[in-house]
Amino acid sequence: MKLRLHFVVDPMGWLCISMVFGIWLYNSFFIPKLVLLPHYNEGHIPWAIVVCYYIASALCIAALFRASTADPGRLPVDPHIPHSEREQWELCNKCNLMRPKRSHHCSRCGHCVRRMDHHCPWINNCVGEDNHWLFLQLCFYTQVLSLFTLVLDFCQYYYFQPLTGLDQEKFTTRHELALLRVSTLMGLVMFGGMSSLFYTQMTGVLSDTTTIEKMAHFSNEIFGSKRTWQWALAEVCGTRWKLLWFIPLRSRQPLQASHHFRTHV
Repeated sequence: MKLRLHFVVDPMGWLCISMVFGIWLYNSFFIPKLVLLPHYNEGHIPWAIVVCYYIASALCIAALFRASTADPGRLPVDPHIPHSEREQWELCNKCNLMRPKRSHHCSRCGHCVRRMDHHCPWINNCVGEDNHWLFLQLCFYTQVLSLFTLVLDFCQYYYFQPLTGLDQEKFTTRHELALLRVSTLMGLVMFGGMSSLFYTQMTGVLSDTTTIEKMAHFSNEIFGSKRTWQWALAEVCGTRWKLLWFIPLRSRQPLQASHHFRTHV
């Protein structure tokens, strides 16, 4: 498995992704320390809950790393254009390079990206043809981890049995309520924001429309029957194996072109 790394030099993007990483680090540290491990040590919860939380946390940070460092589909300076596909290419009026239709020039990154959806400052990267599936994974796993965190915050005060072996002099014990309130606020913001974003992204994938195309109000025609949701997601993820749709540590290979064609007027 060969994974190419792609970095964008943008101080504002670095700030945004640092905030996202800080939220992940805060909850991944304090939730196990305040809730999971103390209750597990006293026999209140099974080990499976602890393991599931760490798995969700690991998948979330893996998706963040991959989405922010994967090449979104940057076009080379001198692309090879097959003779049979020349009609599907056009000249970019910003970088004066040939690009496939549905590509877009990102002013933040300074180059064209194949089937660009948008530039996301929270991952400091464009979302394009080659990393759109990773962005979907990031949205999904962030929802899972945020919801998991909210449930544990709620259970800490309304469901779990009181802890008896706490050291009352520890910082985390004395400020437990404040720390969990911050965790709850972060969980609500992340779950609400990512749920809305994930819904928007999925509707775009299923309708074969990028965010840029929606904003530009492109009219379109789809020749042939509509794509099924399985084929739409398989095309974005680069595989028909549904289990692989959820694994961030792999490379994406484009599927063979289908019989569906799309043009923008």
